[in-house]
Amino acid sequence: MKQKKIPMRMCLGCQEMKPKKELIRVVKNKENEISIDFTGKKPGRGAYICRSLSCFEKARKGKRLERAFEASINEEIYELLRKDLEDGNV
Repeated sequence: MKQKKIPMRMCLGCQEMKPKKELIRVVKNKENEISIDFTGKKPGRGAYICRSLSCFEKARKGKRLERAFEASINEEIYELLRKDLEDGNV
């Protein structure tokens, strides 16, 4: 039987390629609204981060989300993502 291809994405924090399902997707839609996509199916440009707080901190410190979306990111998005990572909801 043929092996199914697993989609890989790069984490903005650690810069490692990992399976898409293991990462959190942050998405920017056509109205330039940035949100967290837990399903991975929202339309728009996506960027991925590992489910670890250290990767989130690296991505935030290096402004990698801003570079990926070519836009400034609201502090609320960072706080929501941090809260979810600390609580283990993602």
